Amino acid sequence: MDRFHEMQVFMAVAEEEGFAAAARRLNTSPPSVTRAIAAMEQRIGTQLLARTTRSLHLTEAGQRYLEDCRRILAELDEAEEAAAGSYSIPCGHLTVTAPVLFGELYVAPVLGEYLNRFPQVNLNALLVDRVVSMVDEGVDVAVRIGHLHEPGQQATHVGEVRRVVCAAPAFLDQYGRPEHPGQLREARIVTPSSAGQSVSEWVFSQGDQQLKVPIQPRLVVSANNAAINLARLGWGMTRVLSYQVAAAVAAGELEIVLEAFEPAPLPIQVLYQKSHRIPAKISTFVEFLSQRLGQDAALQRRG
Repeated sequence: MDRFHEMQVFMAVAEEEGFAAAARRLNTSPPSVTRAIAAMEQRIGTQLLARTTRSLHLTEAGQRYLEDCRRILAELDEAEEAAAGSYSIPCGHLTVTAPVLFGELYVAPVLGEYLNRFPQVNLNALLVDRVVSMVDEGVDVAVRIGHLHEPGQQATHVGEVRRVVCAAPAFLDQYGRPEHPGQLREARIVTPSSAGQSVSEWVFSQGDQQLKVPIQPRLVVSANNAAINLARLGWGMTRVLSYQVAAAVAAGELEIVLEAFEPAPLPIQVLYQKSHRIPAKISTFVEFLSQRLGQDAALQRRG
């Protein structure tokens, strides 16, 4: 087994935190993975993985070696891609991540059009409501809402979203339109949970001051779409991001209230890793997606 393959085996074991899981990822047998790690540790002369009957974790030397393996294999991939012309022609596998609902509404419709234009690219879209580590999970491009980029990442600003309070017009006709956030203390509210936790207050802006309003939602749901649909049906008010209700607002199914008290909008950014050379599949996709998102009126600053 050559050393580059040994590095790939070691990375798989470290990232999967187990020999069996690494074997499944590499489509090989657990004994062959175990032998590869043992041979590597014997050749290097140090223990890379500390094993017990129930767990496996990296030693200090193993952690340093893992970082070196990632760097070396990335440089090898870069060299091979350069030789294959991937820096001039979009080709190969491209992995993109975005929040679930934003990805479904705004990113997914762009993917097919991009692939039709660049037939040598294969694309994997990871739509999850968590901040994905681009390096650890092999992500090429990330769409994020908020100030979430890290050192070493290039950010392209493509729009912004607002945190809006909304309800069905019929509900507001019956119960009244609030003129100040303080009126929400007694309002009928349905709210999506945040990371499994119920929201107990909403934050607004009043001039240069932050205004925190405690809320007592009678109904908490785990998905934004559920809260939005309940609001559309006239059950109560909810608070979500503006892009999530843009279509319903445009159709007259929902009405936004308390706009004068909205906090500062959140930026929408397309991120990728900085490098002296950017593969064509990344540069073309970033340009393509940024152009499409930048043209969507629902994602741009109000006039």
